[in-house]
Order: sequence, then C-alpha cells, then structure tokens
Amino acid sequence: MVCIMSGARTAPALLLLLLGCSALALDVGPGSPEHREAEYYVAAVYEHRSVLSPNPLELSSRQQALELMAQNLDVYEQQVMAAAQKGVQIIVFPEDGIHGFNFTRTSIYPFLDFMPSPRLARWNPCLEPFRFNDTEVLQRLSCMAMKGQMFLVANLGTKQPCLSSDPKCPDDGRYQFNTNVVFSSNGTLVDRYRKHNLYFEAAFDTPADVDLITFDTPFAGKFGVFTCFDILFFDPTIRLLRDSEVKHIVYPTAWMNQLPLLAAIEIQKALATAFGVSVLAANIHHPTLGMTGSGIHTPLQSFWYHDMDNPEGRLIIAQVATNPQGLTGTENATSETDPSHSKFLRILSADPHCAKDAQGVRCDEAAKWTVSAPPAFHSEMMYDNFTLVPVWGKEGHLQVCSNSLCCHLLYERPTLSRELYALGVFDGLHTVHGTYYIQVCALVKCGGLGFDTCGQEITEAQGLFEFHLWGNFSTPYIFPLLLSSGMTLETPNQLGWENDHYFLRKSGLSSGLVTASLYGRLYERD
Repeated sequence: MVCIMSGARTAPALLLLLLGCSALALDVGPGSPEHREAEYYVAAVYEHRSVLSPNPLELSSRQQALELMAQNLDVYEQQVMAAAQKGVQIIVFPEDGIHGFNFTRTSIYPFLDFMPSPRLARWNPCLEPFRFNDTEVLQRLSCMAMKGQMFLVANLGTKQPCLSSDPKCPDDGRYQFNTNVVFSSNGTLVDRYRKHNLYFEAAFDTPADVDLITFDTPFAGKFGVFTCFDILFFDPTIRLLRDSEVKHIVYPTAWMNQLPLLAAIEIQKALATAFGVSVLAANIHHPTLGMTGSGIHTPLQSFWYHDMDNPEGRLIIAQVATNPQGLTGTENATSETDPSHSKFLRILSADPHCAKDAQGVRCDEAAKWTVSAPPAFHSEMMYDNFTLVPVWGKEGHLQVCSNSLCCHLLYERPTLSRELYALGVFDGLHTVHGTYYIQVCALVKCGGLGFDTCGQEITEAQGLFEFHLWGNFSTPYIFPLLLSSGMTLETPNQLGWENDHYFLRKSGLSSGLVTASLYGRLYERD
C-alpha cells in the first residue's frame, strides 16, 4: 500500500488526513505561517470497491437494479458521514461506482436514472423526490450531500427520451449517458456532465455537443469536471483548462493502470503539474482488473492511494489551497547556479565550447559529459514502436529521434545498479485502446537486461538519477510523468520551455526511477 506525500521542499504545506491509513502529516495549524499565507478547503476522494452485477449481460428489473445499487450507495453514505466528521467541503466518488460496468445497451437500462437538465429546472431531489420518475439514485445522492453538508460529485448512468424527428435519436428512442452529477451542500442539483470520450462503452451514447461544465463553490471558486478517458483529449479537458478561473478539477474515473506511461495516479498528477491546478481524482478499486489509483493532487504535492493487494477501498482527505501554487517559478531563481542546468542551457544554445558530432555532444571544459553514441534499437511500449538507446555509465548526454521529434537526456548517476535503463522516443498515431497522436520522450527502467524488455510494466527500481530530459515538441500540451519505485509519485524540480525545447529537471529522487516521461498530445492530428 502507498499512502505517501510528495512535493518540492519549497511547496506550501498541505495536511493529509487518511482514514484507516497511517501517513505523514504536515503541521498547518490556524496560527502557522503557511496557513496565514494561503486559504484552504478540505477535500475528499473515495476509491470504491463496488458491488458488481453477477451477470451484467442479463436483463434485470428496475427493482433488482435498485437493490444492487443501494449496496454501493450505502457505502457512499458511510464515507460521506466519515468525511463530514473531518470537516470535508467536497467529496468525489468514482466512475461506474454505483452501477458497475460491462453492460450492454439493453442490460444497463434498468440501472439508469432520468436526468432533467439542471439548467432548465432547479431541483433538490431529496426535498422533491416525486417531481420526476426514475430518480431514486439522484435522490439518495442529494440526501447524502445535504446530510453531510458538503458538495458531492458522483457518477451514474442516466437516460433521456428523444423523438424520432431527431436524426441522431437511437432506434430505442432514448439517449443513455455516462454522467457525473454535482450536488451542493444543501442537496440541490448544481449541474451534470455527460462523458464525451467513451472508452469502448457500448451501453452509452456520446452527447451531440460537448458539455463544458464548471460549477462555483463558496470555498474555492470555480471547479471543472470531466471523466476518465476525457483526460487525454482536447474536448472537454483542454477547453475547460483554458478558463483561467478554473483552478480545481473533479475527476471520477474507472482507470485500468498501464505502465510505464499511463498509470492512474501518474496521469492525474501530470495534469495537475502541467496546468497548475488541483485534481480531485476518484478511481474504482478492482485490483484484479488493474484498477486502483486515486488522489488529491496539486502541482507541488500529492496525496494518493494505489494498492494492488488490499481488497478494500480508501477515503483520502486533504487540505487544498484555494489558489494552487504552480511549479513554474518555484525554483527557477536558483537554477542558473546548478552546474547540470548550466550545462543543459549551453547544449541548447549551441555554445561554442559544446559541439555536436557523431559521438554526441563534446564540451571543451566539461569532457566528463562526453560518451560514445550507444546503439539504437526498437521495442514496443504501450503498444507503440519506440526507438530507444540504452543509458549506460554514470553520466552522459544522449539523443534519440523519430520523425520530427528528438529527445535528449543529460544525466548523472551517483551509483550504478545492475539494471537496464533506456531513453525512448515515439512520434506518431497511437492506435490501440483509442486513436490519438502523441509525441513522447521517455526515460524508463527496462523489465530485464535485454533490449526487448524495455517498455515492460514494472513497479520496482533501484537506479538513482539526476537528469534533464527534453525534446523539440510540436505541441504546448505536454504531461510530465515522474514515477519512482513502489508507485511513488515525484515532483519535478523544474520544467518548462527553453529555446523551443520543453524540459524536465529532477534531482533528489526518493527511490529508484521507474519512468520520467514527457507525454505530448497533438490533438489536431487525431
């Protein structure tokens, strides 16, 4: 089990409160300097091990569906009341947590609530339970929010009748949506978001228009909301984050971990770091399906839960700054005095003391960085054909290119471990489990000592690095992924653009490096 906090030493302190889990906590009392300098709210996410239908392909009655969902809602209510005892102001539950998954369009129908538009009808389901039919789940959620006196975000299946005159109306006369709902602390339905980027979900429809949903809170201003697979796409994610007032994201997900580049907590943290926002991410908990990994993430710190062994879910509670401090600028003032960063800048600027040739980069005053060019090879990583070079020796500068992207690594290793690491590049269309264009520079630990093991899923490593990783990316949308041994999240010391290259700098890893990656998305090439 991992219940850890990570962040730059200069970060403002956050308080971690984990129910049933021993963890570090920083002292942020009402009189402390950190508390006086920033305002905080208390957030919770719950990683839920849902009760699933024994046969999701069979057609059940509405009553049978309600009985199954009630078992999950009972757990939700317990968690809301536990969170209320800790002063939580907003709680987020995962995707598919109430009804489960693997349904057909027909078999999920009894599990669907009718969803009126919150913008057309102001409604408190707990206080007005008979206003609309087939809204039992919404009523329970509304009452929980009111009883716990907190904002509540949950995911459920919803239905909406449509007319045959609607050219997009399905043959069965209804739309079915994967829906997040937001309730205020008095139980009022604030808004709903219908998932736009479905992940092989035959039971649901894609909305005709993208829902760009934000909601205001009295304690932290504006939140944005989207679901799971949406995180990898322009709509709604990037369009929402372009709103400078959106400082916080609520993110229900049912994410199957895929290392080395797309573990749940890895991409959640990367979103927070890349866009300078806080991310409240609640994942489903089914380790046998590779589904675990929830957290409350800010650009500088994370509180998370990832456990492939424990069968139980977990409630995470943390204080979060209402105006999260971004990584940019936190350590830039001291970066010029760092020898490795000075070296990195000279390489980028083509300093006359440094020259590129067939053997790599040579510098008159820093011959120790010169290494022989290692052999390039190919290996499959995340179903993509990466071009890689091995990372040998205690220090050096490496380059590897694919199409228009060249990736560079400048590194020092305090000690050498008997492990193979490689620097990889991919610039192309990803076509398995979704189709989207990516540019990736990745420093990864290989599964063994053979080149063909590079790209395998591993979670343990011993290799320590101090490094700069950079590339000449063609997109501004780059997710910095940084994961060390034991599924430990790390925070970069510095990242940003320099001479048309995007870079990540890291020293002082807490454990062996699993992966350090810059994961770029070129949405216009999808």
